[in-house]
Amino acid sequence: MVTRLTLLHTSPVHVPVFDALRDRDHPGTVLRHLVAPELLDRARADGPDSVAPALRALLAGSADPVLVTCSTIGAVAESLAPELGVPVLRVDRPMAAQAVRTGARIAVLATVESTLAPTVALLTEEADRAGRPVSVTTHLIARAWSRFEAGDTAGYLALVARAADGVTEADALVLAQASMADAALLTRTSTPILASPAPGLAAAARAARQGVVNPYADVDHEARIAPN
Repeated sequence: MVTRLTLLHTSPVHVPVFDALRDRDHPGTVLRHLVAPELLDRARADGPDSVAPALRALLAGSADPVLVTCSTIGAVAESLAPELGVPVLRVDRPMAAQAVRTGARIAVLATVESTLAPTVALLTEEADRAGRPVSVTTHLIARAWSRFEAGDTAGYLALVARAADGVTEADALVLAQASMADAALLTRTSTPILASPAPGLAAAARAARQGVVNPYADVDHEARIAPN
């Protein structure tokens, strides 16, 4: 049986990233990509809940599990799963679960302000689920998102890496957006850096392959740890 997934992105740059992860870790899996940048624009302007009708219309009729790669709208999309009748997974949940297991002091880095609140809420949810107390601090990286929007990926990742290296007193660094993942390769910090694409895709592929009730259970979460 062929494993099929629908991936919903708010930027086209994520398409080759997840295709490469598929080729590396899940060969043979068929990915169908939906790209809707307007969803993030609307969520940033009017709040994540404002995109629920558009998400409902976009995903209606999907026969495959859906992986949402935008952290800002992930929780809203996830909440639609019962009415859509298919698993709708947020890419950052496995990363959040790994962060909670890593330590009590978690630093969240983001380049879009609208991502911070959903990520903190997710970490709190996963901490409650695990019965582990956590302290979460947030760090919004100024001027980074404008670099991303201008197509300056190298400059964008450099700013993220610099911000990560500047965080102290943390047991884990969470890169809140999928677009930030490769910054972990540029850092010098010894603090574990966690990114969402690989573990998120692994959870979604497992859901598609096995039809599990809890697609996040027993996933081999991947922490992107920068060299010293």
